Amino acid sequence: MGHDKLRKFRENETFRCLLQPDSSEVLDREKGEGAGKDGLKLKDHPIKGHWNEKMFSKPQPIVLELGCGKGEYTIDLSHRIPERNYIGVDIKGARLWKGAKEAEQDNLPNVAFLRTRVEFIESFFAPGEVSEIWLTFSDPQVKSENCRLTSPLFLERFRNILRPGGVVHLKTDSMFLHQYTKAIALQNGLKILACTEDLYATERSETFCDALFEVQTYYEKKFLEQGYKITYLSFVIDREGKYIYPEFDKDYWLEIEGPTKITLRAPSRA
Repeated sequence: MGHDKLRKFRENETFRCLLQPDSSEVLDREKGEGAGKDGLKLKDHPIKGHWNEKMFSKPQPIVLELGCGKGEYTIDLSHRIPERNYIGVDIKGARLWKGAKEAEQDNLPNVAFLRTRVEFIESFFAPGEVSEIWLTFSDPQVKSENCRLTSPLFLERFRNILRPGGVVHLKTDSMFLHQYTKAIALQNGLKILACTEDLYATERSETFCDALFEVQTYYEKKFLEQGYKITYLSFVIDREGKYIYPEFDKDYWLEIEGPTKITLRAPSRA
């Protein structure tokens, strides 16, 4: 491990806005019933249901950026809409360091970061504690459907922490993931609020807010340089009962995606 990464890890320990729980705090390793479809048996972290009182200066609707990387959206949205509290979630501490450091230096009252796996999200947030979720350039996980952050498995997790009417935003360079998520929404009768296959050819409006055009993550810049289009989809997650897996022509959209696009990605971006 490089000296710079070690320095960031040490500095992360000093940030008040960054919560870095050990996996043992949320994984229940005792044998017995209660494991989910993926075999995980989770327990609640003490922060669950208490984010507004323990991490923020005042209680406000909470917005998550999952797989936030360096926290570009978390930081920018906190400036644009100060009447909401923002939490960036990622498993990579070296990435989180940049956003957490900026939040600490600027003393941002409505920003926090959580270092954990997205699979553990229900251990940290109570039902209805979250108002919106942003998925910014998530790994499309072309080989494993249940690892996609918009699969029925993850949507059920998100529904368990979102308030009624809660919204999921997906901004991605992956046409594969965009079309898969659109198929999920249509299959399950979810209300689509906005949808475009070419964001930068779309006029700005209330459904396509300024932040979508003006905030670019590290990965977005890389893909724009390669000439790839950026897609956007937002939808309401409400649905009673189990989410249904869609009929989806994986091979067709993999061909559209192309092997170059997939190999440009770094591993474990979700």
